[in-house]
Parts: sequence; C-alpha cells; structure tokens
Amino acid sequence: MTDTAIRVIFVEDDEDVRIGCRQALELAGFEVEAFASVEAARPRVQAGQPLLVLCDVRLPGISGLDWQRELQALDAELPVILITGHGDIAMAVQAMQEGTYDFIGKPFASDHLVSVVRRAADKRRLALQVRALREQLEQRQGIEATLLGRSPAMERLRQRVLALAATSADVVIYGETGTGKELVARCLHEHGPRRKANFVALNCGGLPENLAETELFGHEAGAFTGAQRARVGKFEHAHGGTLFLDEIESMPMSVQVKLLRALQERSIERIGSNKPIAVDCRVVAASKEDLKLMAEQQRFRADLYYRIGVAFIELPPLRERREDIPLLFEHFSLAAQQRFQRAAPPLTPAQAATLMSHAWPGNVRELRNVAERHVLGLAGDDLPAAEGAPPPAAGATLAMQLEHVERTLIADALRRQHGDVVATAQALGIGKQTLYDKLKRLGLRAEEFR
Repeated sequence: MTDTAIRVIFVEDDEDVRIGCRQALELAGFEVEAFASVEAARPRVQAGQPLLVLCDVRLPGISGLDWQRELQALDAELPVILITGHGDIAMAVQAMQEGTYDFIGKPFASDHLVSVVRRAADKRRLALQVRALREQLEQRQGIEATLLGRSPAMERLRQRVLALAATSADVVIYGETGTGKELVARCLHEHGPRRKANFVALNCGGLPENLAETELFGHEAGAFTGAQRARVGKFEHAHGGTLFLDEIESMPMSVQVKLLRALQERSIERIGSNKPIAVDCRVVAASKEDLKLMAEQQRFRADLYYRIGVAFIELPPLRERREDIPLLFEHFSLAAQQRFQRAAPPLTPAQAATLMSHAWPGNVRELRNVAERHVLGLAGDDLPAAEGAPPPAAGATLAMQLEHVERTLIADALRRQHGDVVATAQALGIGKQTLYDKLKRLGLRAEEFR
C-alpha cells in the first residue's frame, strides 16, 4: 500500500462478521483496522486523515448513528458507511440526511461491501487532494499566485517573466488563444518598476481601421466631425506604464506605419494637432501567429517586427502541461463558488481523468469555462465518465490516475505512428522536446512501438 492509501476503520461487535468483512476488504487491497466498539476505534480517527469509517449501527455503548454525528462534526468530508441488520428504513433515511455516505443492510455480499467501500475511498482520496490543492493556492504569493502551475514549463515561464519585468525592453508574447497572454503582460507590468503607472490594453483585432489612430494617439477637439472635446489616446494614457497591444498581427498596415514612428520617436501627435507629446511607456505585444514569418510573407511590416521584437515569451498550450490541470481547475472552481455563491459538486475520479485526456483547444480559458459550468451543475456534456480507461487501483492518488491517462494517450499515439516520435508529437499537438521529456518521465520507449 502507498502512503496515500485510504485506511478503513471498521467497527463491528459480531466477531465472525468482523473477521469475514476484514478479510474481504484486505483481499481487495484495503488496509483495515477492525474494532469491536466505537470507544476502542475513536482514538484512531482524526480530522483530515486518509481514512473512512465502516460501522455497525447497533453496538454496545455508543451506537454507530451517534458516532456518525460526532464524526460529521469532526470532519464533514469523512465518508461514514453504516451497517444494520434490522432493516430500519427510517433510520437509513435519517442517517443519509445527516451526512452518512452510504447504508448497507445485513446480510450483504462481500463484493457489494467492497464496491461501496471503494467508492467511498475514491471520494475521500479526491476530497483530500482538493483540500491540499486549496492549501497550496492559499500559500502562493507573488507571481506564483498569478501564473499558476507546477510544471517545468511554468517554472521556466515565471523565471523569464521576472527577468524581463525588471527591464524596460519591449516584449512580444506568443501563444495560442486562451493561454493567458494578457495575464503574462500584466505580470511583466506589476512585477517591474512601472507598476505604479497605468497598464493600458488595446485589442488590435477588434479595432476598426478608421478608429485605430484615434484609439492609439487620441485627438483634439474639432479634429473631425463628432470630436467635440479632446481625447487622450492609449499611448498617452500609458505614459510611465505599459501599453499592451493584443492580437497585433491583426493591426492594419496603415496603422503599423504610424505605430512604428511612435515607437521610434517615443512621441505621438494627437489627430488635429501638430504638437508632439513625449511618451515613455513600455510596449508589450501579443500574437497568435509568428510575426517574423508574417513579415517574410509581407503580411506584417518587417521594420515594425524588428522594432518590437526585442525579447520574446512563448506560452505553452495546456496540452503540454497537463500536470497543471488539477491545480488550475481547483483555482477556477473556488473563484466560481465565490462568484456564484454556491458549492461545487464533487469531482469524481472519472471526471478528473476526462479533464486530463481532453485536448483543450481553448487552453486555460476553456478550462475556466468548464470549471464554472461544473460549479453551476451544467458540466454534464464537458465531464462525462472517461471511456476506455480502466478504473484506478485502490490507493491510487489523483496524480497517479492522471499520469496513467497521459501514459495511455501517448502510448496509443506512438502505436498509431509506429514509434515515430516526430509524427507522434505532431499528432498530439505538442513539441518534439516536450514529448521526449514526457517519454522519459513516464518510462516509455518509442522503439518498443515500431
């Protein structure tokens, strides 16, 4: 058994039943501590421990029902399974209403007992893992509280952001939709010397060409029809701070020329004015496409690319850092619970496996939406039971379950591609080096699939 295995605290005064149930559970892989009374078992139960309670209702001294109430007060998430030989339906209903996980009536088959205990163990294991994730989230400070993740890719990203944040160098952030480009841009601003000034964001993709110049540089009163008063543009508003140009690849060519001049001169002129205004701001641009390739294809100005392309940050897609999914999902779930003022339904191990196996084309943004729908009870279509994955063994942690899913996905892809690592990486939508790292961590050898 692993250190994270769920122990079973079993209380039954009938010695024959106690011995038989203990043997059945131990054969199923559980660690069992059996007692003849609540008084004897009570010292073995502490809040937050990896255990569950299986207890007869009718006992000498404290009854199982009374102990269940005591345990509920001690640890509300502790699964308690009650056993009775009296067929008392009213008692069963009352116990379930008071928080009992399940109710087993004597006589019962050993496989039914094992099934109920295994489900309770899965619930307890997941609850403890969620609790640990919450504690990790609460303990995080600084950039770790913003750029969440324990994967090597996220560690490298945080180090790069902090290194660049201390400078005033212009930065281009590359990343797929939903990877958090604006979040990284804000971190560059908030962890640098310009944090006390404005962070100004402009989405170039949603900006009509006839309004782009006004948005960037502002205008004087009377500069054009409808300009009744002067307006400060984004550049001027970002003076002393950071100007974030999202989807810069979508900026019209005519506006790129004026942006280039503003960056070179570090001054702007409002529309309708000939007076230059000095602007000191850091420019952070974000793009889904390779700007250098676009420049070579004459779809983006090469001189502008070389002006803003001082430093680069590439954001990894979520499919390349699946080990971060549980932490991110818990973070978004907690935020949604506060926002919607409702508790989230428990996440089952099968749903956790589904989260790991999904391709996440929308990346972190898609994961956040799924977490919010889960809190609202609307995630049935997003989180079905995972198909084709065998149930985890008793004692398997969430990390072990997720690693199993990842190993299965990669092995299947390698098999389909006959062990070709390059083709497999392309099929999985991840980088070749990322796949090599995963093969090493998971103990897989590509040549075994040729």
